Amino acid sequence: MRYEIRVEGLMVETTLHEAFPELEGVFVPNQTILFGQITDDAHLYGLLNRFQAFGLRVTEMRRLPD
Repeated sequence: MRYEIRVEGLMVETTLHEAFPELEGVFVPNQTILFGQITDDAHLYGLLNRFQAFGLRVTEMRRLPD
């Protein structure tokens, strides 16, 4: 399953690659948009926990068509 996750604010590129190596990111004004394969529910909840641990606010998350 491929997901798009929007995070409030601009993440530092180093943090993005170190904390979320399985995701690709693009930066738009006031947001970071992340894309990647999420293998199962445990992986999804693990990602959400990492966002919370880094103090990042997820503003939108959606599953992309296969």
